Amino acid sequence: MNGLEQIKEYLPFIIPILIVQFGLMTAALVHILRHKNYRIGNRIVWIVISVLVNTIGPILYFTIGKGEE
Repeated sequence: MNGLEQIKEYLPFIIPILIVQFGLMTAALVHILRHKNYRIGNRIVWIVISVLVNTIGPILYFTIGKGEE
């Protein structure tokens, strides 16, 4: 098997993970940009975490960073 065939074999697993990751990141960024209250940190910190820490970053924002509405 060459590299291209291996990638094609794993695409059914990779594509849903990428969709979830992109969806979480987008939802977190929209919420971060629309709200000003955070329990921990500030807007810049949460943007960086949400973008650079991939799937875990947005989950951290929604669990510990999101302030009261």
